[in-house]
Amino acid sequence: MVRIVTDSAADFSPAELEQKNICCIPLKVLFGGEEYEENINLSKDQFYEKLLAFEGFPKTSQAAPAVLAGLFEETKAEGDEIIYFTLSSALSGTWQSAMFIKEDMGYDKAYVVDSRNATGGQRMLVEHAVRLRDQGKCAADIVAEVEALRERIVLYACINTLEYLYRGGRISHLSYALGTLAQIKPIIHVDHAGRVDIPAKAMGMRKGMEHLCKQADAKTPDPEYPLYVMYTNDRSVAETLAVRLAEHGQAVHPDNIIQVGAAIGSHVGPAACGLVYVGKS
Repeated sequence: MVRIVTDSAADFSPAELEQKNICCIPLKVLFGGEEYEENINLSKDQFYEKLLAFEGFPKTSQAAPAVLAGLFEETKAEGDEIIYFTLSSALSGTWQSAMFIKEDMGYDKAYVVDSRNATGGQRMLVEHAVRLRDQGKCAADIVAEVEALRERIVLYACINTLEYLYRGGRISHLSYALGTLAQIKPIIHVDHAGRVDIPAKAMGMRKGMEHLCKQADAKTPDPEYPLYVMYTNDRSVAETLAVRLAEHGQAVHPDNIIQVGAAIGSHVGPAACGLVYVGKS
């Protein structure tokens, strides 16, 4: 048997995890002295409620290494295979910690895959692995196919506020003040190395959404895979983006509108939206 494991940055709901037989290790979220585990004692809606009320900047930390070590040991004892999909190594130390655990254990049926992505992009890879597992493929073949697919993932998002980039130290006070005054909405992109950059800035959310739609025009989505629209705390923003995408010939199923959790939400803040898909090769 092949066990599929990921962390909560992949943004599956608890019901989806059960349905797809995916094991999920929660990331930790800290608001001051209060610590929570995502999807265990802190739902996504509760996270955004706390985020909006909190004057500081919440911290997220990687999944507890002991939990993953326990899963690896249990898998080894049962003679199964296991694949752990992590949040991008450019954004978190989770991949490095998992590799240390794997190497220390010395089990050649344990695999660690750096998603080089987050939220819908990470989710896309995990879902593909689940499909291959259900087709009866072994872990090595699954990893090879998923790593090939990883190069085709496209993720763009539009941020509605500069507040959380400023709080997190990503931009200066001057950039924050001038950008807020000018209603600038940064466009963020996850590149193929798993790094986040800001390739463009839009004047208002309407133009920001149009920029996202043009990305789908430039790099056509592969219809064999879902096109996900993502949002932070306000689903109506994602629904508006879905309508715009439909006008560009890219229909979005309501089930493919997903909420972003703490790993990314703490940096982009409320009312953000984005899209992720597999580009045609």
